[in-house]
Amino acid sequence: CVTSDVQAACRGTTVTQELLKEGFHRDLLVKVELGEDAGGCTVAARIRLPPGIYVDPYELATLQQQNLTKAVLIPDVTDVEAPEYLATALVLVLYLEEDPRCSCCFHAAVPVHVRYHRPAEGSHQALVVLESPEALLCCCHSHLAAECWEPAEVGAPCSAESVGPCQWHSTTHGPAREELMLEVPVGLREHSSLVCALTLLTTLLCASLILAATCRHGHFS
Repeated sequence: CVTSDVQAACRGTTVTQELLKEGFHRDLLVKVELGEDAGGCTVAARIRLPPGIYVDPYELATLQQQNLTKAVLIPDVTDVEAPEYLATALVLVLYLEEDPRCSCCFHAAVPVHVRYHRPAEGSHQALVVLESPEALLCCCHSHLAAECWEPAEVGAPCSAESVGPCQWHSTTHGPAREELMLEVPVGLREHSSLVCALTLLTTLLCASLILAATCRHGHFS
């Protein structure tokens, strides 16, 4: 009964995510609906990005300069050219904006990009699993109920404008998290020899054309 009373008092926080657009360049839309009014608190979502998806730090910096997105990328340096099998996972703390129509609703979007994957054997698709984001609260001027929220290990500032880290809290009672599955088109491993041969022939042809044009039109002293 005590557990039921606590869960009733800690009304669930709902976190949803959606990938917009098509192809390798998407927008990740995150929505958080709190069980109570979070007046005076900063609401964010901690998103764990697997190696198959990344956020471009240069694009993110440009969006923040234009005040279109507020986020912290951990680590803040990533190789945007690396394929999935050479990349590492990332953590993104995305600061959410309040929905003017709902005092408990928050949302934000950020561009994400899919990395190239290894060719697969017998399949044209590879799966990228995106875990459900974790809702975070930072309340500088109010107190959160200890039975509803617990300190979270997040080394991110309270806002995109501040520098020093602050104490974030995550909900202790929420619905089961749902994963987002993304299908990525990949090449077939059995086509590797054909692709390599065509690439080599194309490279030799282009090099020959460049050399011929240089000898025909070039000026040599």
